[in-house]
Amino acid sequence: MGTVEKLDLGTARLSEAARIAEMSRRWIEQGLTWRYRPHSIAGWIRHSETSVVVARAAGSVIGFAVMEFHFDAQRAHLVLLAVEPAYRRRGVGAALFRWLEKVACLGGIERIRLELRADNEEARAFYERLEFRATELRRGYYNGEQDAINMVRLIARGRHTGAGSCDSKPS
Repeated sequence: MGTVEKLDLGTARLSEAARIAEMSRRWIEQGLTWRYRPHSIAGWIRHSETSVVVARAAGSVIGFAVMEFHFDAQRAHLVLLAVEPAYRRRGVGAALFRWLEKVACLGGIERIRLELRADNEEARAFYERLEFRATELRRGYYNGEQDAINMVRLIARGRHTGAGSCDSKPS
């Protein structure tokens, strides 16, 4: 599979909160209590220290990512990232991450952390390709029933893995 033609990356709009929440429920929170509902997503879109970025193809949201920034601690948390199955393995997820990584780098963030279900081998392989490393197994993290793996990625000061330097605008 190749890259997606005419992929539009940009900051999420409030009008897209319900679509993002539905994708989270379907592709991330499946089998769990639905936590990231439209009002939660809308709150993140409005929050000054959170970035919600979407990938659109033909005007429809096909992927999204949410990152919380803790600038005083020089760290960020990749809260959510999902791509519709028909668009996976075509660079969409990596493009979403690179956008957020650029914001983190520009903000002086030194490390990005995330957690994922321990049995989600596809997601773990994706994050390992982005240079995340597993740091901890957390038993019962999800609803007291499912284990999680914590992962972290260090960002070298003054650069990120995408093209260019921290001085250029996210593309």
